[in-house]
Amino acid sequence: MKLSNFNFNLTPDNIAKYPSKYRDESRLMVLNRKTGEIQHQLFKELYNFLDENDLLVVNNTKVFPARLYGNKEKTGAEIEVFLLRELNKEQRLWDVLVDPARKIRIGNKLYFGENDALVAEVIDNTTSRGRTLRFLYDGSYDSFKTTLFKLGEMPLPKWIRKKVEHIDTERYQTIFAKHEGAVAVPAAGLHFSRELLKRLEIKGVEKTEITLHMGIGHFRTVDVEDLSKHKMDSEQVIISEESADLINLAKSRESRVVAVGITVLRAIETPVTTKKEIKPFSGWTNKFIFPPHEFSIPDALITNFQLPLSTMLMSVAAFGGFDHVMHAYNVALKEGYRFGVYGDAMLII
Repeated sequence: MKLSNFNFNLTPDNIAKYPSKYRDESRLMVLNRKTGEIQHQLFKELYNFLDENDLLVVNNTKVFPARLYGNKEKTGAEIEVFLLRELNKEQRLWDVLVDPARKIRIGNKLYFGENDALVAEVIDNTTSRGRTLRFLYDGSYDSFKTTLFKLGEMPLPKWIRKKVEHIDTERYQTIFAKHEGAVAVPAAGLHFSRELLKRLEIKGVEKTEITLHMGIGHFRTVDVEDLSKHKMDSEQVIISEESADLINLAKSRESRVVAVGITVLRAIETPVTTKKEIKPFSGWTNKFIFPPHEFSIPDALITNFQLPLSTMLMSVAAFGGFDHVMHAYNVALKEGYRFGVYGDAMLII
């Protein structure tokens, strides 16, 4: 598989700028990965495609307000800082991206908020755009985190729209978001409402939660034509013993394991034994799934419509079959499906 295989013509009009009014009323394309058959539904009709004892695996990561705007010392130039991950709790060290990067050097101080509520010092250059910041804050850790997140805004991708609005505070999180650590939302989970989950529970569909703190690796440009040479950024994964047991039980009784999103797909394909069982896991994964890939755990996948040339599209094609998925995407464009994080969904069975 080559990078150019995953290109298609997507216009800005195809990308959802806002979420649907109700979570479970986005559109749902159902793709049979064996036959290529396509059905058009609403997401709340997922109920009709899942059976008793099927197991939904969802990602309970929570997005934190990772985008900050500050000013550089002396010049006052506006600097955008994108928080990636906390490196050291005691020293207030964070791995960040800065824009414009060319203006920021080691030793520079950055000021955030009214009356300089937070001050940070650049202490390392990790990549061409990346930096390590030390926040200079004398209060308690809890007070620091409260101040930091109060100054930040939800990291809505700018290819959706530049302005973050009040609606994004709620809708750029899934209803099962619990563990803070993601800089992007696992979009497939956004379609689930509490009402739909309750209906599925009554039907006998089971659910378990794993954690994968989504970073920006999914959105980095793939700059090699040979996909085997692309390196994914590592992301933190936590799969509890309880979740591993439920997944293995579902596999043993031949119930379907339904991965809700590409993050879940990556997570549950990471700690697989030679017996094709999943182990409890707490660590990091840089697994890159692209065609061809033999899957051990998931039997079905729920995913959004992805952008061209993205690693997420490659993972979808690996699961659904390249020809079937790319044909389905052509159908989606003709039928007016909405793409991107706030877009419509696809169920591959």
